[in-house]
Amino acid sequence: MGFRENLKQELSFNGMQVKELAVAAGVHKRALDTYLLTENASMPPADTAVRIAQALGVSVEYLITGENIVLPQDIRQIIRNLTRLSKKNRHITAVLTKALLDSQEDKQ
Repeated sequence: MGFRENLKQELSFNGMQVKELAVAAGVHKRALDTYLLTENASMPPADTAVRIAQALGVSVEYLITGENIVLPQDIRQIIRNLTRLSKKNRHITAVLTKALLDSQEDKQ
C-alpha cells in the first residue's frame, strides 16, 4: 500500500475525521483531502508528513511504505488515549503507571 491507502487506514483505526487530523497535525484540510482523494497525488513535504504521522501515532516510514510499525496497536491505542487526556489526568496516569511498574518489580 502507498501513502494514500495507509493514511486512510490510520484515519479509520484512530476513528478520526479528516478535519480532526487537520487540526491535530496543523495541516490544511484541503491538503489532506488531496492526499486522500486524489489517486495520483504527490507526497506531502517531509515536515507535513512528520506532523501527520505524529498526529496518528505512527512513523513517517509506515505512512509511506506500510511497513515498520514501531509500536504494537495496543500500545498505540494507549498513547492515543493519553493524548486526549488533560495535563492533570496525564500526570495522574504517569503516577499510576509508575506505581504499577514498581508493584510488578516487587513481585519478581
